[in-house]
Amino acid sequence: MKLVTLDDVKKNKEVITFLKTAERQLEVQGYTEHSFRHVGLVSKNAGAILKAMDFDERSVELAKIAGYLHDIGNAVNRVDHAHLGAVLAYNILTKMGMDVEEAAEIMLAIGHHDENTGTAVSNISAALILADKSDVHRSRVKNTDFATFDIHDRVNYAVEKSVISVNKENKTVVLELIIDTKICPVIDYFEIFLDRMTMNRRAADFLGLTFQLIVNGSQLL
Repeated sequence: MKLVTLDDVKKNKEVITFLKTAERQLEVQGYTEHSFRHVGLVSKNAGAILKAMDFDERSVELAKIAGYLHDIGNAVNRVDHAHLGAVLAYNILTKMGMDVEEAAEIMLAIGHHDENTGTAVSNISAALILADKSDVHRSRVKNTDFATFDIHDRVNYAVEKSVISVNKENKTVVLELIIDTKICPVIDYFEIFLDRMTMNRRAADFLGLTFQLIVNGSQLL
């Protein structure tokens, strides 16, 4: 058994190839960015959430790995990418020498990160969900023609700042957004992200936290 680290995963040729392939096909279909920037941020935040709650170092590392690998299923197809990615991740990690129980934990988390089919079923999956669903930001928009923006492009482009943090003392996890309402009214955010916010609330509950959403300084959830 090898204690596979996030650095090991980042250097893995299969992982690099799958992330590049995933981004290429999503860009063709007009989706927001799901590649190195997104998975790097999700990895960082998933680990930070568990670290803020004083989980052990290995659990934090596994959450980081799950965050980095969670979207590799997009290399196969956007449809069912969570389940496809879970199996791909398990196979890659076990080939790298990771213990099967650790690889299974990451597989479980990745398989439950999509709001259409998943929910928080473990500490790592809860951290992954919170980190993933909170990444809404202008930098994710690949479309350069504002005139052709759909609602997802407009909402993401309108978000100038997105920060998720844990307050252990208050037992809260807070997503703070700064939105340019001239580009997109706040109600549009809820129109497309209500399912994600519900998923965040359930993930926070799993960790014994309360999920809060603050937009432009006002608490909405």
